Amino acid sequence: MKKRSMGSAKTVDEYIRQYPPEVRRALQDLRRTIKAAAPDAEERIGYGMPGYKYYGWLVFFGGFKDHCSFFPASTAIVDSLKRELKAFDAKGGTIHFTPEHPLPATLVKRIVRLRMKENELRKKRKRSSA
Repeated sequence: MKKRSMGSAKTVDEYIRQYPPEVRRALQDLRRTIKAAAPDAEERIGYGMPGYKYYGWLVFFGGFKDHCSFFPASTAIVDSLKRELKAFDAKGGTIHFTPEHPLPATLVKRIVRLRMKENELRKKRKRSSA
């Protein structure tokens, strides 16, 4: 699986199309799950990969040479879900998975909703301190 140079894809569809069929399916499934959990989030390319904005960056995903990644961008959330993530390589704000062993949709939805709450709380704190 080849990864294009960072920033070369202009759309999420273009980004996903660069991968072999099994990886495309895994990334499309992840995309659908994220959109279902956060229908109001704006889908964009950020940092050279698909990302979603909801009161700031919410989550990202990407394809790499030997795995796919889901980036909740929250070490606290990844750490709090260690038990649920034990079958995956999860550290920091990153979770690695393969097309053969994808992340469960229920877990992705839970992570997205937790991230949404984090972003909402951060936004609320900014408003109250302004």
